[in-house]
Amino acid sequence: MAFEDELTFAASLAGVADAITGAAFERRCFVVEHKADATEVTDIDRECERVLAERIRSEFPTHAVLGEEHGHQGANDAEFTWLIDPIDGTSGFVRGLPVWASLLALLHGDDVVVAMVSAPALGSRWWATSGGGAFVAGRRCQVSTVDAIVDAQVSVTVDDGWRDLGLTGALTDIQLDARRGRGFGDFWQHVLVAEGSLDVAIDAVGVATYDVAAVRLIVEEAGGTFTDRHGVPAHDRGTAISTNGLLHAEIIERLRG
Repeated sequence: MAFEDELTFAASLAGVADAITGAAFERRCFVVEHKADATEVTDIDRECERVLAERIRSEFPTHAVLGEEHGHQGANDAEFTWLIDPIDGTSGFVRGLPVWASLLALLHGDDVVVAMVSAPALGSRWWATSGGGAFVAGRRCQVSTVDAIVDAQVSVTVDDGWRDLGLTGALTDIQLDARRGRGFGDFWQHVLVAEGSLDVAIDAVGVATYDVAAVRLIVEEAGGTFTDRHGVPAHDRGTAISTNGLLHAEIIERLRG
């Protein structure tokens, strides 16, 4: 299954999302609230997801939709499910930082088969299909060939979850042992691994499936490895680590705790 039609549709959804989110970001025109976990949410998050879900349900009435803001729509046993994170990086969006994106993924059962990541403030869009490769701005993505931590560019997102696991020291050691340690955060660190600009990206504890399903497929189709902190290939286990593959086993071993 090539999923070319679904990819084309995902691109059209990304265009709709860009129009909604990009205009609000440029005008600084939105209402900010806080969820129970203290993370930010805006009226733009909710409106963007609502519009995208409506379009999906109209185009593919048998498909289900799972979004960050409005939850699950459609049959629980649907063959296909679209995942929507209308603004990944809302905290940055609110503060005027350009590192945020709309994330779209199509699941066939449990498998991610289409991914679309659109970051209009960065002027970039990444996409992938299962077996069809990963792309950014029309060129193919390929992970790096760096095979030693001492030569690696590493991005780490430290949060309370890592502290609760007692692993902040291990994360710090990874950053200090690397050639360069940074914290790009959210979707961006993973697509940078897919592009070969970063070699390792370690996400926050507590990421949801709509946060990482799209970037998982993009990393894997670029030749990289994407797992949870235990080394299990997954997008629904609360942690997410992407690498060029060559460094993955060492990273997982160092985070065993």
